[in-house]
Order: sequence, then structure tokens, then C-alpha cells
Amino acid sequence: MGRAIADYNMIEDGGRIMVCLSGGKDSYTMLDILLSLKKSAPIHFDILAVNLDQKQPGFPEHILPEYLEAMGVEYHVIEQDTYSVVKQIIPEGKTTCGLCSRMRRGALYAYAEDNGYNKIALGHHRDDIIETFFLNMFHGGQLKAMPAKLKSDNGKHIVIRPLAYAREKDIAEFASIKEYPIIPCNLCGSQENLQRVQMKKMLSQWDKEFPGRVETIFNSLKNIKPSQLLDSKLFDFNSLTQTQSVDPVMRGATQPVTFPIMQASK
Repeated sequence: MGRAIADYNMIEDGGRIMVCLSGGKDSYTMLDILLSLKKSAPIHFDILAVNLDQKQPGFPEHILPEYLEAMGVEYHVIEQDTYSVVKQIIPEGKTTCGLCSRMRRGALYAYAEDNGYNKIALGHHRDDIIETFFLNMFHGGQLKAMPAKLKSDNGKHIVIRPLAYAREKDIAEFASIKEYPIIPCNLCGSQENLQRVQMKKMLSQWDKEFPGRVETIFNSLKNIKPSQLLDSKLFDFNSLTQTQSVDPVMRGATQPVTFPIMQASK
């Protein structure tokens, strides 16, 4: 996690970081390691743990406050009934994650802006990033994943993902050792038909059959070659010309050879 923070300059001296704590293994791990890094880092930064209470029926709202108070961690709970809104808008049996995440993000962004936090830390890990990459490719027709550091569309927020280099299986083992009081998300139920679940199964199978493949996929996301893809917005293919013959002897030419752009026939 420290390496990811350094590679993407996630935290600066004097930074105010709002750590989004859901009660799951990922956010507990992120908060725990950030607190540890804060003690040894050569810079000073503040941490506030923030939880969004979405008013899900049966949500054990006492668990996080009790845990954070016992740890001596400064925290705040945002209370917003997104559960009722999601259930009212999304038909029974349909995926709720899209709307739920948008509403949750809006509430967290608003709190960060109102209280002067310049960084919002989310607990997405390496597996989340790779799954998102394949979801966008298979279902969105885009080569896009989750960046380790992101500026929001309105330019007011910087989102950081300190766990970007961490594998989910390692986080799960770490969380088990630490015995965090995990709170499961039951808003959407199991929803085994979710496309993200299918991506997770695919990557898990690859991990078993082809050890190292998932690591290679992740490394490829950090090693992009725009000239070897097809997006003319990222690489100027239109202006790309051959100004000198590669092999004049083989081509039977002694002068530079230029290939003009061909217009498609109507």
C-alpha cells in the first residue's frame, strides 16, 4: 500500500484524508494500514473515518462506532436513507449496485467538500480494478478500469485507492488475522447473476489454471502503448506517414516514400 501511495503521490504533507469505511474487509484494512503509515510517514496528514448509514433494515449501526472508539479513531457517520430510494426506483430482481453507488458517492463527496477534506480514500483493490477493466471491455466497449488516483468530474475532489496494488485474497487473510467486525452488505442480496460476480469467477479460474496471469493483466494496465491500439484520439494516426523507405533496395526506391491518407469510398 505504501508503494502505491508513493507511485501515484496520493498523500501530501498537510493532507486531509476522508477514509470511507463500509464495514467490509477492504475498508477496515485500508484504514488500519493508513493509521500505521501515519505514525511512520515523514509527512503529516489527518485521517477521518466516515461511514454512510444507508438505513438498511437490520443494519448493526453500533458496530463501527464501538470499533472506532475503541481504536481511538476520529470518525463521523452520515445518515442518509438511500436504501428506501433504491428499493423504490429499482424493480425487484434488478441490479441495485449502480444507483446505490452513485447515491453513496454523492453523499460522501458532499461531506468531504463541506468539511474541507481534499482526499477521499476508497477501499478498491487490484482485483476490483481488473474486474472493472473486463466489465468495461466486455459490456461497455471501452478499455477503461479504476485509476489509483482520480479527479472527480466537477474537479472538486481527488479520489485515491491506496489498496490498488493489493490482491483481494491477501486482504481477506489480513482481515481474518486482525479479526475485524465485518458488516456484510445485504442491500442487494446475493445477486449471483451480477456481471461483476462473473468476472470474479473468471479471474479466479484463471488464477488456478494459469498462475501469474492476473498479475500480468494488472501490469499491462500500467504499460499502455497507444500507438499499438486503435484510438485516434490518443494517437495521431492521421498524421502518421512514412518519410523514408525502410529498405530502398528491397523497395526499389532511393527517394523517401510517403503514403497519403486514403478517403473511404461512399
